[in-house]
Amino acid sequence: MNLKLENLVKVYNGVRVLDDISIEIKDFQVLALIGASGSGKSTLLRLIAGLEEFQEGQILVNDAPVSEENMEEYRKKVGFVFQDHNLFNHLTVIENICLVLEKVHKKKREDVLPMVQELLRQFDLSEHQMKLPHQLSGGQAQRVSIVRALAIMPELILLDEPTSSLDPILTYEVLTAVKKLADEKKDFIIVTHEIGFAKNIADYIIFMQDGHIIEHGTNNILQYPKTKELRSFLSKVLTFQDEDIKAG
Repeated sequence: MNLKLENLVKVYNGVRVLDDISIEIKDFQVLALIGASGSGKSTLLRLIAGLEEFQEGQILVNDAPVSEENMEEYRKKVGFVFQDHNLFNHLTVIENICLVLEKVHKKKREDVLPMVQELLRQFDLSEHQMKLPHQLSGGQAQRVSIVRALAIMPELILLDEPTSSLDPILTYEVLTAVKKLADEKKDFIIVTHEIGFAKNIADYIIFMQDGHIIEHGTNNILQYPKTKELRSFLSKVLTFQDEDIKAG
């Protein structure tokens, strides 16, 4: 996967939440966006997904621009997993997954059902396929969301803090599912506060603060940060994680 951002600017209510961002990354499989809340990570992910417009600059994914001209076709190639699973509450698990295949990708249910059921099996969801979202745990619902993103056979999967509202047990459940994407050599970008997970799974890291990219590089930057901002961020995050471990 290749990603190039050129002088990217995003403005909300007169405030630059992404301020003249430029970066080029080549031949990565898993990219992790990290940083404090409000740093611009999720906004950047949504722009890459084509879910929001930006005011200035350019985004290129695999050398193709993300623009209004190609947006309809581009979105068909991108799977998105939201912070909250974003499933349709009145539809069963199987219907939630098949809906996008039928309505957006014009597939017949009988043609895609075997593939969808195999994905559900791979993510330990077969027994839940006829349930409604409210009958699922948070971890199960997020795994359904991951399967829905995978079912369209995307070139790129984008995950926006998929564990943000989950307890530690369900977080482990979802991160295990995300690791399966990496093991299967799927290209994806994840916004996450799980620094240990990012260190183990990502081959490239971007650290953001106040709408800027402060530091980026291979996952070694989490062990040997060069900027004081990343050192400060990691010292706070890792200190609390260490205290949690000791307390346990």
